[in-house]
Amino acid sequence: MSDRKADVVIIGAGIAGVSTAYQLAVTHGVGKVVLVDPRPPLTLTSDKSTECYRNWWPNKPMVGLMNRSIDMFERLADITDNIFGLSRRGYLFVTAEESQLDEMLDQAALTSSFGGGDVRVHPNSDGYVDHPDGVDVLGPAELRRHFPYITNSAIGAVHVRRAGWFSAQQLGSWMLDRTKDHGAELVVGEVTAVSVEAGQIQGVTLDDGSTIATKTVVNAAGPMSESVGTMAGVDLPLFSELHLKVGFRDHRSVIPRDAPMIIWSDTQEIDWSEDERTELDRMGRQDLLGTMPIFCHGRPEGTGDSPYFLALWEYHQDVLEPEWPLPEDPLYPEAVMRGLTTMVPGLKVYLEGLPESTVDGGYYTKTPENRPLIGPCGPRGFHVVTGMSGFGVMISTGAADLAARHIVGADLPEYASDFLLSRYDDAQYLELIEGQQRSGQL
Repeated sequence: MSDRKADVVIIGAGIAGVSTAYQLAVTHGVGKVVLVDPRPPLTLTSDKSTECYRNWWPNKPMVGLMNRSIDMFERLADITDNIFGLSRRGYLFVTAEESQLDEMLDQAALTSSFGGGDVRVHPNSDGYVDHPDGVDVLGPAELRRHFPYITNSAIGAVHVRRAGWFSAQQLGSWMLDRTKDHGAELVVGEVTAVSVEAGQIQGVTLDDGSTIATKTVVNAAGPMSESVGTMAGVDLPLFSELHLKVGFRDHRSVIPRDAPMIIWSDTQEIDWSEDERTELDRMGRQDLLGTMPIFCHGRPEGTGDSPYFLALWEYHQDVLEPEWPLPEDPLYPEAVMRGLTTMVPGLKVYLEGLPESTVDGGYYTKTPENRPLIGPCGPRGFHVVTGMSGFGVMISTGAADLAARHIVGADLPEYASDFLLSRYDDAQYLELIEGQQRSGQL
């Protein structure tokens, strides 16, 4: 006999699991929802995010799913008096290369055709209510006028407007509280087995030997999703990359507090001195000596007069088996600061002495084409909300809405089939995504 019963068991209490529990218990009125996680909610990778969102994507299904997610963020901001600080500062993609600007303009037109909004001449605005969506194209003069801290070498930029950031911790905590108010339960424990009989989910076993009987299990286990899938006899095409972020104390106020997410869209080489290059080579850090990848980026953090700036540069891109504590990179703060100076020359004042900084991070759990897995797969009653890469926070509400609709049998949006595991059974789809690994991250 099972120790307890549930209508749905969700494995993982990160933002994906909490959002799915909210949709099931609050929106759809599912009677008994149980979240299982050995860690406190929202603490494995969800609290390591830069907490940003955007509807700038290279394919129609992702634009549709993200627009749905942002719609839901805005509705939740309205009903909570925006307790999670939803903003719409935008993403500013900056370039010094004509070819890259042409590519960005092509991407803007493509995203617009998918429902991402119009492409316009840049107007300046702030906030999130009654603000434009789409993309504003900036020439050098407009870029200097609106963003004077950006390097004079930049020849243009696109300002993605339905984009910004919010506190995922505040939103997740609010959703978790509402979910508990509707009868959901949070169980501290690790799922060690998923029971399946005659092709139907029967329940889960925890590390203390207890069991939960259920006909429906949701795998929202983030970096552990592949192993959870294996428990149910499902092979999930997932891999994990280590991604770090650094928080700097910009005590010289080089970057204005009202800045958008700023993103350098060109490759670059870090301007180490000859002595530094010799030492880096001796240390085996050749990864910092050659051409570095695009998208060194960051944004202001905190409210009011907070001096902090969050920055990321995804130059590791190593496929790893997730482990904790995370592998360290003691040179990450300096490498990121040096990368940012290419876009914001004023930050060079910090190269003689880096400001106070804190590094954390987590794993991006990804599918080969970097599109999430959402919906049923494998035995009856087994569902996934995973493969959410570096966009887990921003896509969380839309993914949870889609997952819950599958579970309760509600009407599905047109993009639903694009996120199923079964898409890999389509030979045409496999041909389409061939060679697209790591695409669509930004």
